[in-house]
Amino acid sequence: MKKIFILFTLALLAVSCTEALDKFPLDKLSDANFFSNEDGLKAYSNTFYSVFPGAGSYESATLCCLDQADSYFRNKRLDAITGNRIPASSGTGDWDWVDLRKFNTLLDNLGQCEDKQVAAQYEGLARFFRAYFYFEKVKRYGNVPWYDTQLGSDDPALYKTQDSRDMVINNVLKDLDCAIEQLGRTREIYTVTAWTAMALKSRVCLFEGTFQKYHNSNSLRADSLLNQCAEASLRFIRESGYSLYNTGTPEQDYFDLFTAGDYMGSPTTTEVILARNYSITYKATHRLHACLLTSGEGASGMSRKAVASYLNRDGSRFTDKEGWEKTQFKDELTGRDPRLAQSIRYPGYTRIGGTAVLAPDLANCVTGYQPIKFLMTEDGDVHGQSYGDLILFRAAEVYLNYAEAKAELGTITNEDLDLTVNAIRKRAGIADAGKVTLQTPADPFLTDSKWGGYTHTTDAVILEIRRERLCELNQEGFRYYDLMRWKEGNILTAPYYGMYFPGPGEYDLTGDNQPDVCLYTDTKPTTTAPVSLKIGEEISLSEGESGMIDKFKGQVASQWDENRDYLFPLPLQELRYNENLIQNPGWPDGRGQ
Repeated sequence: MKKIFILFTLALLAVSCTEALDKFPLDKLSDANFFSNEDGLKAYSNTFYSVFPGAGSYESATLCCLDQADSYFRNKRLDAITGNRIPASSGTGDWDWVDLRKFNTLLDNLGQCEDKQVAAQYEGLARFFRAYFYFEKVKRYGNVPWYDTQLGSDDPALYKTQDSRDMVINNVLKDLDCAIEQLGRTREIYTVTAWTAMALKSRVCLFEGTFQKYHNSNSLRADSLLNQCAEASLRFIRESGYSLYNTGTPEQDYFDLFTAGDYMGSPTTTEVILARNYSITYKATHRLHACLLTSGEGASGMSRKAVASYLNRDGSRFTDKEGWEKTQFKDELTGRDPRLAQSIRYPGYTRIGGTAVLAPDLANCVTGYQPIKFLMTEDGDVHGQSYGDLILFRAAEVYLNYAEAKAELGTITNEDLDLTVNAIRKRAGIADAGKVTLQTPADPFLTDSKWGGYTHTTDAVILEIRRERLCELNQEGFRYYDLMRWKEGNILTAPYYGMYFPGPGEYDLTGDNQPDVCLYTDTKPTTTAPVSLKIGEEISLSEGESGMIDKFKGQVASQWDENRDYLFPLPLQELRYNENLIQNPGWPDGRGQ
């Protein structure tokens, strides 16, 4: 099968240029019978894949190292909690509808294709992408206008108001049901299939079901959506043939899943439902390595809260250990869930293809917990030249969706937990003592306000499933919107901490008995440590001369408006163009009202 970047290039050539895609000269396409055969439909539809996130600007994208929330952050706080998120005065931002027009254009022209089986397949594909497009819009804006046909520049429907999120989500699910029915069931890597549509339905129904439960107390709609999530997820688990990638090597399997490079032919594709393909040869690259390694791309780091959330390998809870809050880095990572040492630099860490032991780089990581998930060989470190494929959908998410939906419905069983959460923990190498059961006691750490604990549930099973989402899906673009659907936005205002240091001195972070960092207060001491940082100037600690790294210490307190901040504001320019649009609650509309 051809790879997406090759197909995308061919598609661009087929329609002449990107501007042509934006303007859609339908008379020319019709003259060329563009939609009359499978070749034309394939060339046109391969442009759809650009709607998926990649690893571009860390300010705007949402995939992989771009998953900024409470468990993973960088040297600039989210605008949402600093008061800097305001309606754009010009431009459309993410209120953009060009991609939607592409999908509707194909759907409106499918009658030109005489092969009805081919037409049905591409109807399913276009409706999948339309569903994906609208789901992302609803997550961000709530109510949005629904369009299911291409519009001319003078069409009155361009100036309609928003439709309700219930109506839009219902149409999204209709599109996905069509896609599940009409797309192929052969497992692919870079091509959307019926299984991709099933995974997306699982994701949509879980998101909207929990949103309705926690925001609107609409139990009937919430239960309906959560049941649909459970049904789609279980069908996927039973019928798709996808499974958790597991070679019986828990110290390596999780890391290998994200560093396969080229997924074509990789054994990890037992779990990968859909990936975005990159290639240095074809100059299809991204910026992920730079995001993980440099201060100029945000100095990314995992939070201490996230690190503390990982269980011990024996299944016990790390935060049950007396004095855990003052545990230093080397001891902190000893005996833990193996996924932790496959997600951040650990004592003894070496790069793929390298032999040098690398310490966490405190000069380029805001927390000291420096991410390594997705990090491949050094030739991808050049800014904008990373080329490893990126996963968009994988089976573990569907497993967790199923477990959460059943738990939220109150119908989950121990068998359900063994099928999903416990299977993931077993793949990770966690002992059976860490299995979740209906008798598992609630972990007080997960609801501790000091650490930004959850406030809207104390259900022990739900809390454990949320823990597992954080640990298994960290850095994959889920955490921020998980907090949004659970109505836990206020968690983002809790302090953001990094690793603990008991005071000035030299610290060995690699386990070789040699200092890797020196912290000092007055005059810089003589040291062999390659990094020296002055406390209070180059590094801030939570208790002054000791404590956890506190990057944002002394800055204006974070804020969260429960009545406003779960939705983004519409751009003011769009409100001026269309007087029927309604600004989201709490945001200015720029109309002088």
